[in-house]
Amino acid sequence: MKKLLFMLPVLFITVLGVAQEKKLPAQVVKFTEQQYNFGKIKQNQPVTHDFAFNNISGKPVVIENATASCGCTTPVWPQKPIAKSKKDKITAGFNAAAAGPFEKTIFVKISGVEQPVALIIKGEVLNAEDYAKFEKENGKKSGK
Repeated sequence: MKKLLFMLPVLFITVLGVAQEKKLPAQVVKFTEQQYNFGKIKQNQPVTHDFAFNNISGKPVVIENATASCGCTTPVWPQKPIAKSKKDKITAGFNAAAAGPFEKTIFVKISGVEQPVALIIKGEVLNAEDYAKFEKENGKKSGK
């Protein structure tokens, strides 16, 4: 029993030490934004958005991969290490094939970081007729 009481604090300290070694994404890169709303977009006209980030770690950062929650979203990420204090971007492409509201997530895996960064794009895809109505109404409201 005494051995168990002695080993418990040692085990606790060891677990804390290991937990502190794991880096969080916010300790390595800083994104200017992690969510983007396209608003209303026209069906069958692909759109893209760049999620800019800065390497805030003290060494080069490698983006291992970026995976999308569905095939309609295509992420593009830097293939080379990003030097310390340098900026780069993850480009999110969306094909806008299906009409209706959407919200898609891109998971960015950074080397040496266990938890991925989630980037979100959302908006509403309108068919050609509804988009024309939207543009006409929007043009009147803004005085165009």
